[in-house]
Amino acid sequence: MLLASVAHGQSGAKPIADKSIPARVEFHPIHSLTITDTQYLNGDANGKEVVLGGELSIAQGKGPLPIVVLMHGSGGVGPNIQFWRRHFNSMGISTFIIDGMTGRSLTSVGDNQALLGRLNFSLDIFRSLDILAKHPRVDPDRIILMGFSRGGQGALYSSVSRFQKMWNKSGVDFAGYVIFYPDCGTTYRQDGNVQQRPIRIFHGARDDYNPVRTCKAYAERLKNRGVDISITEYPNAEHGFDNPLGANPPMATKADQSVRDCEIKENDHGILMNAETNAPFSYRDACVKLKPVVGQDPEATRAAIQAVTEFVKSTLKL
Repeated sequence: MLLASVAHGQSGAKPIADKSIPARVEFHPIHSLTITDTQYLNGDANGKEVVLGGELSIAQGKGPLPIVVLMHGSGGVGPNIQFWRRHFNSMGISTFIIDGMTGRSLTSVGDNQALLGRLNFSLDIFRSLDILAKHPRVDPDRIILMGFSRGGQGALYSSVSRFQKMWNKSGVDFAGYVIFYPDCGTTYRQDGNVQQRPIRIFHGARDDYNPVRTCKAYAERLKNRGVDISITEYPNAEHGFDNPLGANPPMATKADQSVRDCEIKENDHGILMNAETNAPFSYRDACVKLKPVVGQDPEATRAAIQAVTEFVKSTLKL
């Protein structure tokens, strides 16, 4: 009788108003390619065809909605991606999570970065735009790109106009770019010419995986060209500081590869060169270091949530 009474009482209760629960979730195939960085830089699409996964979480709301595209790092779709998905969904913003690993039979490339050219993620991002530009529940004028680490690098350089012309066939552009702790140590030809969209970089001062100094130098170059770009630097934050399940205190990875001491430049033939040796760059080069420190920083995360929220609201005109 007690159980029946409880069940009867619950049947008339109002549903819990949790805005972080999407109204609908769809899983979309992303038809992309696996190519070398040189192929990407030369616009060569003769690569291995691959079908990746994209998780579209449509926020609660009516009509076409704004959306944030989330591009993960070297470890695949981790806890921070789901953390930000819930945050944006709770704001009434849909999300599209790109899985650039599973469809390529990979789980992580942190300890062997040569397994996948870094610019593949940029291609995956552009192929995702093909899907979102045609979706009836997506507002094509209000799409923000957010990337983390390797995915942050892919997202950051997706703003380069040269790459947009070669690879973005969707007919739409991102309204803004939110970049977390990317590697900015590679110089590409014409990388000073970017789309006229705001770029916001969030980085840790203590990051020894992807040091903030190279991003400062790149941001300064773009600022001198009139680009709306800024870097927010957190003094005690290490790499991956927004991961809710990250080590606290942060700790060194087992064997992850970092190019923090490398200076890499694209030559006239689309080949990435080690500026020190003047030879094609390789992850066997002496400048590649191991065991960078990774872990969470709750204080930096709270500050970043506030800053990102304000930027997204302003950019998407919420």
